[in-house]
Amino acid sequence: MLTGQRRVGSLGGDRLDDAASADALGLLAAGRSGMLRYGYHGQRRGNGVSLFVTTYATPPRMIVFGAIDFAAAVARIGAFLGYRVTVCDARRVFATARRFPEADEVVVQWPHRYLATEVAAGRLDERTVVCVLTHDPKFDVPLLELALRQPLAYVGAMGSRRTHDERHKLLTEAGLSPQQLSRLASPIGLDLGGRTPEETAVSVAAQIVAARWGGTGRPLAALDGPIHRSG
Repeated sequence: MLTGQRRVGSLGGDRLDDAASADALGLLAAGRSGMLRYGYHGQRRGNGVSLFVTTYATPPRMIVFGAIDFAAAVARIGAFLGYRVTVCDARRVFATARRFPEADEVVVQWPHRYLATEVAAGRLDERTVVCVLTHDPKFDVPLLELALRQPLAYVGAMGSRRTHDERHKLLTEAGLSPQQLSRLASPIGLDLGGRTPEETAVSVAAQIVAARWGGTGRPLAALDGPIHRSG
């Protein structure tokens, strides 16, 4: 049994326990239940042991601000990763359900006002991911000021390095501490060399996964130790 990161009991072997715990934590983080199958020594391609994992958690949230083409790709990959996806933009002509079919909801609202409403209602938690793709200081500065004051899992913002420097200056003037500013992933994503919205979404998703599990973002071939972490 898992309670948070704490494991109680055993399935009969350390390797099997480690594999099952790591995969169960993944289901728990995604708020999903499911069947897991292993060999007797924890092989993930085995079929000797079957486990049904029941989780008691709602899916984590991903809130994408800025109804641009990149946002559609980020929403798709967020849904694929198991997030409950919200797309928010103040411009009604762009923020439509037709443009974002993979999103669970599309909201027409000023971004910082929507986030303030969700914070006040207690609908965000330490698993919540915020992606700011607006490229407009009047939207993203008040939004990021609020987001970086919350205990969220990830806050990322799209933009050039020049945009980042200007944004950093404005957020500092707004009173954010160096520690709070250090939590901002900007420019958003990992350096994969991508160009298209879909490739950019993969780099954003990779950074979110690395932040969730403490990954390095480096090639596995350059690392030692187990590929699948136990916690």
